[in-house]
Amino acid sequence: MDNPFKLINQPLKEVPPELKTKVMNDIAMAKLIMELAALFSYNFSHVIETVISKRQKNNQL
Repeated sequence: MDNPFKLINQPLKEVPPELKTKVMNDIAMAKLIMELAALFSYNFSHVIETVISKRQKNNQL
């Protein structure tokens, strides 16, 4: 079994264009999903916080 750490100082090899395109598309899709999840999770937390604060105000009146 070869030592993989010996390959660290070797020059980089070129990646095939189709593999590079696939990886970049996967990264773009993951980024989109993360942004959508952040958008919806922020809105849900804001809605819940608003509802709770309005209920507390109504109970005090």
